[in-house]
Amino acid sequence: TADEHTRLLKTITDEANHSKERFVDHFRTKYGDKHAHLPLWMAGEIMSFGSTLTMYRGTSDVIKRSIAEPYRIPDEILTSWLKTINVIRNICAHHSRLWNRELGFKPRIPRSNKYPEWHEPVAIPQNRVFGILTILRYLLTIIAPQSRWESRLFALLDEYPEISRRSMGFPENWKDSPLWK
Repeated sequence: TADEHTRLLKTITDEANHSKERFVDHFRTKYGDKHAHLPLWMAGEIMSFGSTLTMYRGTSDVIKRSIAEPYRIPDEILTSWLKTINVIRNICAHHSRLWNRELGFKPRIPRSNKYPEWHEPVAIPQNRVFGILTILRYLLTIIAPQSRWESRLFALLDEYPEISRRSMGFPENWKDSPLWK
């Protein structure tokens, strides 16, 4: 809507005004008299994840589908994942408890008939941190297959064996999931 667009522009302007980035100062000095807003490629560098999510949610279904396509999931699923990641990011940023929390906002898990790897032989839960970790692992295998995130996660789990995996939503046979192989 027009109101959401206006709020987003105000938020991006506020983020630019608080930015210490040299490119923002340069833009203001050189182009500020002619342009009220940063170009998108600059704004994207300083936007918060929440602002980026708001912008994404305001795009057309065609654009959302094209963004979701490389991830081989429907755009509605990706949208729910991005919303959930934003909530998780905010929980972490505010130093709130996450490890054994039941999530209020649950990400959608792809349906079993089209995406059996999310259900067999391990059902990925959507209400605990294990589901989020599985989503992050799935996305990272596509975005950054060279990432060492998974091995760091395994090392962290090994370092704290006394922490209940069950409380985090880890099923007993979670390593049997094709999403974790």
